Amino acid sequence: MLTATAAGTLLGALWFVPSANATQDKPVRTEPSVQATAQARVTTTSAETTGNGAELADTGSIDTTPYVVGGTLFLTLGAGFVVYSVRRERLGF
Repeated sequence: MLTATAAGTLLGALWFVPSANATQDKPVRTEPSVQATAQARVTTTSAETTGNGAELADTGSIDTTPYVVGGTLFLTLGAGFVVYSVRRERLGF
């Protein structure tokens, strides 16, 4: 009963999340703006080529250390709870 209530609450909350539309309110612009052209010139000077002609911007690497540390901590905590519950069950608490 509790799971059904939680699922119903979640679905009810998601009902009010706005959805994305694929329609345009304005006509499509055929010429690039001056600002976009200037930005493209700046970013292409510091871009890397992928080999197939496409260029990727140099954004740097992502620091994954907090995710690895947090994941390891939660994995250890979860394993500790499992060991604790198995131990309690075997000892008859």
